[in-house]
Amino acid sequence: MNVPVINTTNSSVDTEFLILENIYSSLDQDTPLRQRDLALVAGTSLGMTNSILKRLAQKGWISAKKLNRRKIQYAVTIDGINELLRRSYRYFKRTIRNIMIYKDAIDRVINQARRKNFAVILLIGVSDLEFIIEHGCHNYGLSFLKTVDTATARQALDEKTFGIFAETIPENRNAGKKDPANTLYLSRLVMGGMPNQELP
Repeated sequence: MNVPVINTTNSSVDTEFLILENIYSSLDQDTPLRQRDLALVAGTSLGMTNSILKRLAQKGWISAKKLNRRKIQYAVTIDGINELLRRSYRYFKRTIRNIMIYKDAIDRVINQARRKNFAVILLIGVSDLEFIIEHGCHNYGLSFLKTVDTATARQALDEKTFGIFAETIPENRNAGKKDPANTLYLSRLVMGGMPNQELP
């Protein structure tokens, strides 16, 4: 069985898309996807899932075939596939735009670190933006290192090493504990709060 995509939003449009996407990806399975499975994947009630399936059928995006008294097989129609492609394309465009924004911001940070005589950029944690950071280091002639151990990383930060915490690591808000000035949290960038000012 395919691993379903779990909904993390409450938008009905996103829920429609998620259900449509899961029906489409379940076509190569031996057993049809049940409404209960779709409800679990979409994070909605069984009644709401039933309502969404009816709406998708009314829009002509899915068809339903009764296999027996209790089982219905759903299939995505050509119009449904076109809708999936249209939404996927919009998502892809939005993702590329965000990557360019992140790249520009990260490039600024790496360039500022170089101008302040840092020789190493240390990525702390696992980041989807790692390839951008590594590429920036290559462009500006800085060494790129990475670690998942935050305690060791904090000890490794010195006057030549600039630390970038992965977007999954929240800012250190422990009482009275402050991170050194030679660190940056990618979570600020991802949440839209990347500073444009110079590094300290």
